[in-house]
Amino acid sequence: MAPRGLSAEEKRVKLLEIFHETKDFYQLKELEKLGPKMKGIVSQSVKEVLQSLVDDNLVQTDKVGSSNFFWSFPSQRGALMKNRLDVAKDAHSANERALADLKASLDAERASRLDSAERTGALARFAEVTKGLGALEKELAAYGACDPVKVEEKKRALVLAREAALRWTDNYSILLSYFTRQHSVEAEDIRKYLGIDGEYEDLAV
Repeated sequence: MAPRGLSAEEKRVKLLEIFHETKDFYQLKELEKLGPKMKGIVSQSVKEVLQSLVDDNLVQTDKVGSSNFFWSFPSQRGALMKNRLDVAKDAHSANERALADLKASLDAERASRLDSAERTGALARFAEVTKGLGALEKELAAYGACDPVKVEEKKRALVLAREAALRWTDNYSILLSYFTRQHSVEAEDIRKYLGIDGEYEDLAV
């Protein structure tokens, strides 16, 4: 049975161990040779793993001349972890203060809204009005097409449709007149050929 390959996190840990155990500076090509030999990390994956460590500030890098060097010391990781812990503690403290402020505001609001006969009555009326509004909205929805808003929308659509029909009827009349003059044919023959009856232009209703 073939041995199981290293997971991404295992590769990160083992590559970091090379730095911490040797306490030395390396170039990428050197790590690509040491990775397989010392920790069983496939050479082709060293570059990607190294970049992830650099992105997380667990490995430092700097360019000297035309070469990039990488290093990491055990003390760096400890300092980084401490810094992250301090940031987390500050965030926790800020959240606790914000929570305390919210609780204080909530208590103040509750104190200003003491139960009274007047407040209880107002809440009851509000609930009744809300219930009545819901019933009216349900009734309005039941009317469907009779909704005043929908009726107005249909009226507007009818006006626009009639205007468009008139416009195209005028265009047809102009075109028919032009064609009959240019080709010396009867308008009735054109209408018959196109299947247009005599009521086509009757849009008075």
